Amino acid sequence: MWIPTEEEKIGVVICNFRSSTCQALVLEIGETVQILEKSEGWYRGFSTKKPSIKGIFPVSYVHLKKSTVTNRGLCETVVPLEDPIITETTSTLQEWGVLWKQLYVKHKVDLFHKLRHVMNELIDLRRQLIQGHLAQDQTREIKRHITVRLDWGNEHLGLDLVPRKEFEMVDQDQISISELHKLHISSRHCGQQSTTQGDSTRQRHGDGCRVPVSHHLFINLKSFTYNSISEDADVFFSLYDTREAKQISEKFMVKLNKNGGPKNPEKVDRLCALFTDLSSKDLKRDLYIVAHVIRTGRMLLNDSKKGPPHVQYRRPYGCAVLAMSDVFHTITDLKEEKDFVLKVYTCNNENEWHQIQENIIRKSNTKYSAPSTNYGLIISLQLLRGELEQIRRENQAVFNRALALTRKLGFPDVILPGDTRNDLYLTLERGEFERGGKSVQKNIEVTLYVLYADGDTLKDCISLGSGEPSSSEYRSFVLYHNNSPRWSEMVKLPIPIDRFRGSHLRFEFRHCSTKDKGEKKLFGFAFTPLMREDGTTLSDESHELYVYKCDENATFSNQGLYLSLPCCKEDFNSCPNLPANLPFQRSPKETFSVSTILCSTKLTQNVDLLALLNWKAHPDRVLDILGRLRQINGEEIVKFLRDVLDTLFCLLDDNTDKYGPLVFQSLVFIINLLRDSRFYHFRPVMDAYIQNHFAGALAYKELIRCLKWYMDRSAEVVRQDHIQEAMRALEYLFKFIVQSRILYSRATCGMEEEQFRASIQELFQSIRFVLSLDSRSSENLVFTQAALLNSFPDIFDELLQMFTVQEVAEYVRGTLGSMPSTVDIGQSMDVVKLQSIARTVESRLFFFPESRSILLPVVLHHIHLHLRQQRELLICSGILASIFAIIKTSSMESSVQEEVEMMVESLLDVLLQTLLSIMSKSHSVETSRGQRCPQCTAEITGEYVSCLLSLLQTMSELHFHHLLNNFHSKEELKEFLLKIFCVFRNLMKLNIFPRDWSVMRLLTSHIIVVTTQFLSPALHKNFSEADFDFKVWNSFFSLTVLYINQPSLQLEALGPAKRKKILDKHGDMRVMMAYELFSMWQKLGDNKPHFIPGMMGPFLGVTLVPQTEVRNIMIPIFHDMMDWEQRKNGNFKQVEAELMDKLDSMVSDGKGDDNHRELFSLLTMLFGPYPSLLEKIEQETWRETGISFVTSVTRLVERLLDYRDCMKGDEMENKKIGGSVNLMNFYKSEVNKEDMYIRYIHKLCDLHLQAEDFTEAAFTLLLYWELLQWEDRPLRDFLHYPCQSEWQRKENLSRKILHYFNKGKCWEYGISLCRELAFQYETLYDYQSLSWIRKMEAAYYDNIIEQQRIEPEFFRMGFYGRKFPFFLRNKEFVCRGYDYERLEDFQQRMLGEFPQAIAMQHPNQPDDTILQSDAQYLQIYAVTPVSDISDVPQLERVPERIKSFYRINNVSRFHYDRPFHKGPKDRENEFRSLWIERTTLILSRPLPGISRWAEVERREVMEVSPLENAIYVVENKTQELRTLISQYQHRQHHGNINPLSMCLNGVIDAAVNGGIARYQEAFFDKDYISSHPEDTERITHLKDLMQEQVHILGVGLAVHEKLVHPEMRPLHKKLVDQFHMMRTGLHHYMVGSQQGVPGVDRFGAAGCPGVNSPRGILSSHSHMSPESVRLIHRHSPLSLQGSIRHSSSSLSSHTSSEAGGNLVLMNDGMMGEHSEDALHMQPSPSSSSLSSIRSNSSQIINSAPSSARGSPSLPDKAKHNREVMILLPSHRERTSNMFYNMAENGQNNHMQRALLQQISPCKPCADPHMNLPEKVFPNTPGSWSLDGENREPVSYMPTSTGGVIMPPVPPRSFPPGHFLMHCDAFHHQNSDPPPALPIRSLRKISGEEGEGKLRTLTDRFQTSHVPQMENSPHLKLLLDSVKHSLPPSLPFSVWLSDHVTKQ
Repeated sequence: MWIPTEEEKIGVVICNFRSSTCQALVLEIGETVQILEKSEGWYRGFSTKKPSIKGIFPVSYVHLKKSTVTNRGLCETVVPLEDPIITETTSTLQEWGVLWKQLYVKHKVDLFHKLRHVMNELIDLRRQLIQGHLAQDQTREIKRHITVRLDWGNEHLGLDLVPRKEFEMVDQDQISISELHKLHISSRHCGQQSTTQGDSTRQRHGDGCRVPVSHHLFINLKSFTYNSISEDADVFFSLYDTREAKQISEKFMVKLNKNGGPKNPEKVDRLCALFTDLSSKDLKRDLYIVAHVIRTGRMLLNDSKKGPPHVQYRRPYGCAVLAMSDVFHTITDLKEEKDFVLKVYTCNNENEWHQIQENIIRKSNTKYSAPSTNYGLIISLQLLRGELEQIRRENQAVFNRALALTRKLGFPDVILPGDTRNDLYLTLERGEFERGGKSVQKNIEVTLYVLYADGDTLKDCISLGSGEPSSSEYRSFVLYHNNSPRWSEMVKLPIPIDRFRGSHLRFEFRHCSTKDKGEKKLFGFAFTPLMREDGTTLSDESHELYVYKCDENATFSNQGLYLSLPCCKEDFNSCPNLPANLPFQRSPKETFSVSTILCSTKLTQNVDLLALLNWKAHPDRVLDILGRLRQINGEEIVKFLRDVLDTLFCLLDDNTDKYGPLVFQSLVFIINLLRDSRFYHFRPVMDAYIQNHFAGALAYKELIRCLKWYMDRSAEVVRQDHIQEAMRALEYLFKFIVQSRILYSRATCGMEEEQFRASIQELFQSIRFVLSLDSRSSENLVFTQAALLNSFPDIFDELLQMFTVQEVAEYVRGTLGSMPSTVDIGQSMDVVKLQSIARTVESRLFFFPESRSILLPVVLHHIHLHLRQQRELLICSGILASIFAIIKTSSMESSVQEEVEMMVESLLDVLLQTLLSIMSKSHSVETSRGQRCPQCTAEITGEYVSCLLSLLQTMSELHFHHLLNNFHSKEELKEFLLKIFCVFRNLMKLNIFPRDWSVMRLLTSHIIVVTTQFLSPALHKNFSEADFDFKVWNSFFSLTVLYINQPSLQLEALGPAKRKKILDKHGDMRVMMAYELFSMWQKLGDNKPHFIPGMMGPFLGVTLVPQTEVRNIMIPIFHDMMDWEQRKNGNFKQVEAELMDKLDSMVSDGKGDDNHRELFSLLTMLFGPYPSLLEKIEQETWRETGISFVTSVTRLVERLLDYRDCMKGDEMENKKIGGSVNLMNFYKSEVNKEDMYIRYIHKLCDLHLQAEDFTEAAFTLLLYWELLQWEDRPLRDFLHYPCQSEWQRKENLSRKILHYFNKGKCWEYGISLCRELAFQYETLYDYQSLSWIRKMEAAYYDNIIEQQRIEPEFFRMGFYGRKFPFFLRNKEFVCRGYDYERLEDFQQRMLGEFPQAIAMQHPNQPDDTILQSDAQYLQIYAVTPVSDISDVPQLERVPERIKSFYRINNVSRFHYDRPFHKGPKDRENEFRSLWIERTTLILSRPLPGISRWAEVERREVMEVSPLENAIYVVENKTQELRTLISQYQHRQHHGNINPLSMCLNGVIDAAVNGGIARYQEAFFDKDYISSHPEDTERITHLKDLMQEQVHILGVGLAVHEKLVHPEMRPLHKKLVDQFHMMRTGLHHYMVGSQQGVPGVDRFGAAGCPGVNSPRGILSSHSHMSPESVRLIHRHSPLSLQGSIRHSSSSLSSHTSSEAGGNLVLMNDGMMGEHSEDALHMQPSPSSSSLSSIRSNSSQIINSAPSSARGSPSLPDKAKHNREVMILLPSHRERTSNMFYNMAENGQNNHMQRALLQQISPCKPCADPHMNLPEKVFPNTPGSWSLDGENREPVSYMPTSTGGVIMPPVPPRSFPPGHFLMHCDAFHHQNSDPPPALPIRSLRKISGEEGEGKLRTLTDRFQTSHVPQMENSPHLKLLLDSVKHSLPPSLPFSVWLSDHVTKQ
């Protein structure tokens, strides 16, 4: 049977519980469970983590905890009975545990590890608290550590700050808001250090009362390693001030044996001391730890003859020092213990021993010797802070180790009353002794005894240092052979106080012989008494004592014999008459000096103090003694405080009239002495004296009389120092007065009570008189009044002992009322007055309701005056905070309601005004100068906000009712409402409280909503209907909107626990305010149109709050606004415009969520449920307009939310840009909001500039540029544009766009804009600007030619899945990559931007499953741009660097290829069936543009046959080879030949895909040729390409042979052999397949194409010999449709300016002889590849002019041997438009010559799979052909036999010697002729012989029948002879043209 539990209510799970039992809970260790019922070993209850799930669990699995239960029953609340800080620690650790794991996920490793360490510490500290075995102080310290760690963790994790008091969380309901604000500040700064009573007392007494903090140095000697002493040693540690060259502490003494261990075995590990009472000032000194080592043994360490072994001497050995500055640098934390090593240095000369530490510190290394490395003291040091008793409690383990307390010399900064001390420190300074007839100096040892008056030696009164027991005698160390020893050794004499008087010191001097016996012979002595005859002790100075002679037989049993002698010079002067026969004779030449320091709380060295205490012995000197009391040291007075006070009051009783004023002055002096921080601890001694020992029953009369006399004279006396001192002593004077009156009343049974009251009344009248005086003209009087006001609140407690609360309150009220108003006094007195009022409010008097009702009006009066004048705001806020704290604690009393009413009337309005003033100043100063004035800081604002909130919190409904009814007019009420609404709005806008002050923020919100509920009825009642006031209502609505949107109220962002806690405490305050808003809106009635559409935006902000109930409240308001707008204007235009503007600004600021998309769709439903509303207008119009409006807004919300998600701080630039473009296009195309469109243009431009996409930024600004006209229409200021004309704005925009185009290196786009600007400037005759723009245009042309540009790659991206943003979802884009960005880099970048995306590994189009999935799929591959032919310059003379720009810019078509096998795959040769699927993407806009991305509008797909693919692959590989060989010819690879080797090896010995042999097998087979007759031309084309490739390989091998390293020669030989095999194989296929290729002429067998070959090169009719001239020429790239791309650092850009159309003949015979010399040429580099899917790498467009690069040159041998063979791409697929036609009829002649054409280079293919038709341009006439007709393209294929193959030459002649064709002016900016290509110099035959031979050769040529000589081997010889016989003035081409024509 289940029984409800009574005691067992809460428990902690101690073991994981899993059970299959029905209704069993699943519990984990550490969970807290609440128990409801029990039954036979089982409990029933729930886990506090999941209170909704109830179940059962075993009793044994739970540890019960004591608890308290409230509201027993179903809704009972159970709170564990444990320390609140334990509960907080438990809940905090649970909260941190979740966040800690998230830190690991977010890679915040440093904070992750720190937090783990802190959590472990908290768990350990919590365990100690739970165990409960700690002392009270230890518990307090652990709580402090816990709270510090909790606050640290909360701050670093971004959690709320917890306000604490005494380490525990405060209950916000129990304290005022002002006090809560202060607790927040204190918790934020220091984790809430608790304040002791002494601290609060010190604060009460103002300045001078801060008690210095003591520091203590713990030192522990761990070991002393030495290897050279082998004797016992004493080590003395002390603190030494090197600046003052003196010791500041006692010595800590350690006795060690000869092995370095402690001499006393019990002290192992206990050689430690604590140097106490070091002040902060001491730590700033130049301190050193000094260790002196004194050995005990033989006289000389290494000489065994000096003295017998049984005689022991104390001898100096060494010294070590350690700078405290090094210690402070090493020890960074208090209580941190660190080890240090001190090297012990030995003294080179014992005469310097007294200053060895100085020599070591000054590093005078000639005076000491350094030790060995393993020799020194090892100590550990620790710095402690605080009172010694506190240190003892906190470090009991240390104090239990026989810790030696080593005190500071003299008193510490703080002298404690119970600190009894009586120590005399004696230092043996030096001595001067005679040699005494000895040949060597003496070894002097000094023995010290302390003797009493009776001659007995005082036992244990000499201490060499702490750590060792005191002894009865002291023997100094001995300095070897030194008659003037300097010891500087200090000893402490702790002589009992009762033995001090009459005691004296005796010093005996002995010579220590080092002979066999080792005798110590006495030869003299000295002495000094400890106290003089006048009762004063030995003064703190050096004393030079007389030395008296004596011998070993002298007896000192009768000390009177020598005590009657003078001990020093001063003593001798005071005893002039000495007897002649003295028992001891003084040695006049010998002296002995000692110095003493007395540190005693019982003895004094002051004569005046002794005279005062013994005044009865000299009554006639009393007045003089009292007058000198001020000159006595304060330490001496406080030591004898009680005796001095007794003496003073005895004098007062003895003769009041005579001694009264002086005793009063002395008493004032002593009281003020206790204000010093050094003697502050003696105030309790004074209090104890007054309570327990003071006996002056009549003293009060004289004290009152003197005090009144002082005050009455304050108006007359100029010097008022004594009056001011009396005012400062007011507190203790009143204590003496009251205690004296109590004693008198007690003794006389209350006699003279009336007289006493009258005297007090008169005294207060004098006080009021002093305060009422006008002090503006007297600075002294100001100080007097200030001293009086400072002391005045301290007398309240004393007066309460004698008077009732009401009487004292009346005295105080009269006094405070006597103070002049703020206007009549200066600012300094203002502060003092307010401080006095503040302390009055904090006093015990103000806590009584009876006195508070009397004092509160006058306090409020002064505060009101100050607030009105905005003076001393911080002090006033403190006073108010104290008042509110008192009222909060007294809230149960009936009088409080009246006090609150009084405060509301006096303060509420002025508080509001003050806050408005502070906030406005704060805002204006921040915006103008970035700094705040002192009175506008956040501290002051927070103080006054808390005061206002405290006042509003204390106000009840009755108070609000009285407040609102007491206004005399509606204007006053209106002003008040506007003020309070404005203050509330500022509270939410200015973020007065930090983000983590959650308690304060929520409490503020609660008070605001409650106050608003009280004020809104007054608003409706007074300002509705006819009295409607827009300003007040608008202020109210603005307040409600701001309130609901507060970040601190958005509970959805909080964790479940915190959300529940807030809802339980305050509820959802947003809903409360929303209902208030709705209620007031409904009460507006017909005044609603005043707020339409103005409030549309603010109300929209409310709907963006993610709270369903708030949104549901707002929907009717929107419907209402639409209804009113429709009534008024018949449409929603204004509402729509306002709504969209606000939506944009709000969502851009991060508001709204996905649910908001559905919110506006709910509005469409409103038109159905409310037909009554729709009947007022035409139903159809209303419905359609409303639905259209809502639909448009919903679409905007979708885009805005996408934009907001993209603009989050951690998103990448591409997503931000994409979101901006999407939204910008919406505003332009769908809603036509030009201002928003322009706004987003600039936002997009800013994003581009951040990403350094300057080209895109320029295109973006062009959108705005296009909207502007060249007109003078004025424009308003907009964004960052000032007020200006439209023309000016467009001009400024143009210049900015030009700047961005220039930075983006898109000068071609800038040129057109330059021309536009130039036209405008020219129209306006603005020649200065025109000159500037023309220069810029010229500079752009220069940049195009000279500067480098990187060709980007392009990538296609597909975004599939519903998880992508709206503007990306299931769409394709093409992206323009960054410079040097390859496909792999781009893929990684995109996956980084979309980390949740899944990369698709295939290029296939996705199916619907992927498109509709709730995931992200990303598909990326490279694409190739397809340029529009109309954009590419058509002239062949245009350099490649210019044309290449047009191929990759303004491109809207891209393609990519996918290989596949159509039909069955050919297993023997897969190339026969390998087809290519080519997809072309057409973009919605060209690239580059306003974004690096452009959306794909549509796609086209076509297929490429295997043969076309083979042609394309071979062509690209040939181009790649040509490029690479050209680079090596011009030494572009700096000696690294590996790329060339690999490329040649890959083609010649193709191991992967078989190379061209596989194509030969596939397509040159007879069966294939016969079965594919339609491919005849393509097969021929492929053969041409292969022949060309073979030839290029030959050239490449020649280059390779020249550059190859000797070690790589075997590879080269292998390549050559493989090449020959390859060429032979190709020749075999050529011969074997010629039968199957129709159209092959007689050159077919040799591989020479006929006339109709598609290669475009004319061939000869006659066969040529192998020695014939071969020409490999260049071709124009214009036949390729933008797909062939390469760098313009290519041959054509070089030769276009250098060759200039020179005629070049190439002699094969000469080439055969020196083939390697024929390779100095510059072909264009390309990056074509056999790969069918990879894109080319980016190419650099080198625009440097040819003259800058220099012309390549040939060796002289080549120039004299042969013509240069230039490596060129073969001219195919188009007609050469620069040629000579050698026949008039246009047919091919017998001999032709090639002209080197002035053209741009080939562009390497970006994609190797573009089909051939796409690459062919329409044939165009030559730019300078005379006939202008198109020529039929013919093929060219280099043959093995060679031949002169030339293009037809136009029928024109050139001037003699004209070989250069200057095609375009931009190649040569200078007048110098361009450098020619390297060409062999023609040998000339000079003189008459040459002319005759030329005539003979010409005749032979003209008479010969050329057609019959077609196959003649003599043709070449004849032409050679002619060529070499021509004079320089006659070019061979001219000669040939003329004579062929004649023939």
